[in-house]
Order: sequence, then structure tokens, then C-alpha cells
Amino acid sequence: MKLIKYIYITAALLISTSATAQERNVSSRPRVIVTCDPELDDNNSMIRFLLFSTDFKVEGLIYASSQFHWRGDGKGTKWYVPGREYSRNGLNLGPMESWRWAKGERFIDAAVDAYAECYPNLKIHSANYPTPEYLKSKIRMGNVDFDGDYSKDTPGSELIKQVLLDDNDEQVFLLAWGGASTIARALKSIEDIYSGTSEWESIKAKVSHKGILSLSGDQDDTYAKYIKPFWPDMEQMQGGGMTVGLAYNVQNTCSKEDKQYYTPEWMKTYIIDKGPFGKIYRYWGDGKQMVKGDITDYFGLSGYTADQLKKMGYIVWSAIQPKGSFLAEGDTFTYLNLINNGLNAYKNDTYGGWGGAKTALSDSLKNLPFMELMKYAVLHKANSNYTAPVMNGLAARFQWSITPKYSDANHYPVIKGIDKISAKAGEKVTLKCTVSDPDKDRLTLNWKQYKVGTYKGSIDVDKPSLATTTVTIPADALSGQTLHFVLEATDDGTPNLNIYHRVIVTVK
Repeated sequence: MKLIKYIYITAALLISTSATAQERNVSSRPRVIVTCDPELDDNNSMIRFLLFSTDFKVEGLIYASSQFHWRGDGKGTKWYVPGREYSRNGLNLGPMESWRWAKGERFIDAAVDAYAECYPNLKIHSANYPTPEYLKSKIRMGNVDFDGDYSKDTPGSELIKQVLLDDNDEQVFLLAWGGASTIARALKSIEDIYSGTSEWESIKAKVSHKGILSLSGDQDDTYAKYIKPFWPDMEQMQGGGMTVGLAYNVQNTCSKEDKQYYTPEWMKTYIIDKGPFGKIYRYWGDGKQMVKGDITDYFGLSGYTADQLKKMGYIVWSAIQPKGSFLAEGDTFTYLNLINNGLNAYKNDTYGGWGGAKTALSDSLKNLPFMELMKYAVLHKANSNYTAPVMNGLAARFQWSITPKYSDANHYPVIKGIDKISAKAGEKVTLKCTVSDPDKDRLTLNWKQYKVGTYKGSIDVDKPSLATTTVTIPADALSGQTLHFVLEATDDGTPNLNIYHRVIVTVK
């Protein structure tokens, strides 16, 4: 029961006291390694990830353990960590040989198998999809034997180690949808090899800069116990605030206008049974279990009340939803900002995107009391509600996976324009873009200030519905301050698709 990883979406915005925003050394297709355990929402997040693999350089797809799922060593060795779910909610099962891990678990392989079936269609809609053979070559087994155990090298940890040490100086995002033990093992192996040598300081600095952690919580305590204290300079990707609901029980927390995206009707129209991916995407009442007999996984059942499920022996920890409803993609937030949608959020966490933003504060504000900092962050947050574009994007890519003809599916608008401008305070600046749509759909355009720059005042865009417009830089803007403006283009295809273009203005 991964409750630890679903509270992020209502968390307060994360705060940075840095007055500047340096961009990462990443390309428009960031290098990404995914580690994940066999939770049903990891399965769903993996499907979305593969459908958006046009936007990543996939370096690894690695099976991982967590406190919620671990395989055991197959030798009868028993494992126990106090406070885990086998000793909560009335359970007292004691040391276990394995916990919620299916024999022969291969959910990553199954997702890539589905991708292989869809690939002939997918490549028609985007030439950037990697081949199935390439993706299969990146699958590895990580540190899955026990919860939080990083005592030995595994094929997964070795892959991570090789990427961190390779000659490509572009940074790599390390996603942990389960525990971080496989990532921890890669780092420990590097430490074991180089510590005490003349190369250690330079290797540690290289790896600390190169790896960017994107964690779905600390699900096996390896971040707190090893990574953070021994690799303190390794960056952790940060977002924050409500941008899109993808967690368990989202139906009970989302806005009224967003409820449509989680209904059985929407799921049936766009997801359920839509090709190979639609057959393995998990939803309420789908008749499946990740592990046969798992008393915490009642999501495949339908027509029962919570009390009835409890009498059947299930630990009911999430509210019951109608059959066919959206279930969860609780790890998708770890890569939403890596998607190349024009917001460029992967370049710097303060820029903000589909996965939220870290709020940057100037040095003059950093000594405010914590609650005052939080109040300021909330008032100046840049987050929008991205539920519609995020869910419609998934629907469109499902459609690509089953559509062999380009003209029979919808595709993203295209925006071209410069992304950085210098201007003086008081100067009128032209924001110029060209916008087109490959399907000849009608487009709705909207420019707006994205309040993530170091200038914190509000600025109106003169004609926000035009591709080319103007803004006047405020007279009180100081040299070196930045202002962000974003153009959003939305087509009228089915489903509607959105693309963006960010312009950063730096005051001279």
C-alpha cells in the first residue's frame, strides 16, 4: 500500500532560495533510467512512459524492490523491517521470505512486448519512437531480493553505474518509482571502486553532478540512510503543487471539471481495450491482480462494498470506485516535467511544467520565517491545472498505438520562435512565434506570464490570442532579473492537444 508516494500531490510548493536559475546540461530528449517495482500503478506509469518515449533517451528499464514489493533470494531467507505493511493494519505476519512479488515477475517485459506490437503504428505518428529491440536491450533486474538491501551488485545497478561513469557528460535522470536500493547500489559500487584512490574526488564530483534523482518518496529508506549522507551534492529533481491528479482516489480530490477524465465512460472511450496497451493498463474492476492472493490488491474486483471486501480478507485502504474507473499512475509525476512539450521544465526545476515547479525566492526573502516563505510561494506559484492536456495526451497516444494511418489520429500543434530575449526596463518587447498544425486543425492561442522568473510582479500581455504580441518590461525591473512568458496552442482535434513555447526575458 504505497500511501507514502501519493501525498506529494497535495504537498506545498518546494522552495529554493536561489536568486538565479542555471539550466541543466540536458538535451531536448533527456537521458532517463527508470527503476520500478510491480505495483499496479507502476505498470500504468510504465505504459505512459513508453507511449511518450519519443521524448526521452531511455538508458534503462530496471526492476526494483521497495518496502511494498520484494522478491526474496529463493533460498528461504526471511526478512523483516519493523513498521512495514505486513505489520500494520491489523497484520502481524512476522519475517517473510518474499512480499507481494509474483513468481517470474515480468511486468516491464510485458509492457515492452505490448509496445513491440504497437510499434508499426506508433512510428507512423512519430519517427522518434525507439525500436522495441532497443528498449528490450535496456531491461535489467535490479536489487529486488529484499527491502532496502543494496549489499551486492546486480545487472540493474551495473547499468546505472556504467551510465554515470560513461564519457557522455549530459546529465541523466534517475527515476525511482519503488525503492532507490538499485540506485544506491550503483553509487556504493562506485564508492567502493574509487574511494581511497587519487581519482575519487573527481569521480565523486562527476557522478554527483551527472545523476539527477527523481524519487517517488523514499520507499526503502536507502535515500535517507545512504544516498543523502554519502552523496549530499547529488541533485534531487523537485516540483510541487497540484497540476494533475494521477494518484489513487483522485476521483475524490479532483475538481468538478476534471472528474470526466477518471470516469468509466472516458476510460472506455480512450483507454480500455484499445490495443495491446489497453489490455494491460490497470483500471477498477478489471478482474486482475498483480500477485495472486494479494490481500491488499482488491482493485480488480467490482460490485463489493468495503465491508464486504474486508470480510473476504482484504485490507481496504482506498475508496471503492465504479467498475471501469481510472485507477492510478502514481509515479508519472517523476517524469512529467521531462516531456518535451515546449515548457522546457526539464532544464530547471524553477521553470515549472506539467509536474509543477519549485518556487525560487530571491536572496532578500530567504530569511523570512518558514510560514511566511510558504505563504509567499503559494501567492507566487506558477502551476496551472494541467489535467486536460496530460490526460488528453495519453488518450491521443493510445490512439496512435492502434491507428495505422496518420490522418486518422490527432497530432500536436507546432510552435517555432526564439526562446530568450534581453531587454531594458521600460522597453516594449515583441514576442514572435509561428504556429501550425499538422492536421490543419483550428488553433486557440494564449500568451500569459509564467510567474517563475526573479521579477515577481504581474505583467499583462498586450494581445494574448495572437502568435505575435508585445509586452512592456516594468520600469522597476532590475538588471539581471528574468521574466517568463508562455504561449499555449490548443487544437480542436479529438482529443484536444496542447503544445507550448516559453520565452525568457532577461533585463539588461
